[in-house]
Amino acid sequence: MTEEVNENPSTFTLHQYPEKLVVANLPAGAEIPAWAESSSLFAIIATAHETTVICAGRSVPGKVRKEGPFTAFAVKGPLDFALTGVLHTLLGPLAEAEISVFTVSTYPTDWVLVPVEKAEAAAEEWRRQGHTVAPAPVA
Repeated sequence: MTEEVNENPSTFTLHQYPEKLVVANLPAGAEIPAWAESSSLFAIIATAHETTVICAGRSVPGKVRKEGPFTAFAVKGPLDFALTGVLHTLLGPLAEAEISVFTVSTYPTDWVLVPVEKAEAAAEEWRRQGHTVAPAPVA
């Protein structure tokens, strides 16, 4: 089954995921640790200077430098690669409401991580802008 590409909407649907995620900082070249668990969003971003792991926070050791917990929102996609302004449209209202975010993009969509205690406020800001926020579909 082929999904229709979301080419130029003025509003978006965001799926809210239930897991509490963290963004963990590891040294450059670090092996992916056993505690890095798969969840709604599991990502490894490595540069010459650092390794970042986004994962479920439940098993991350206390000694690991991390931020969170975060609630993940995925923009329903897939999104056309030529589409511009998606994050600008979604993050502007959150910036005005002083809600910090951490964003990451995957091949088909954009993800916005919001501190757990601000998740409902973020969802409400998006709804005010005409976007839809719904629970993530069950896989």
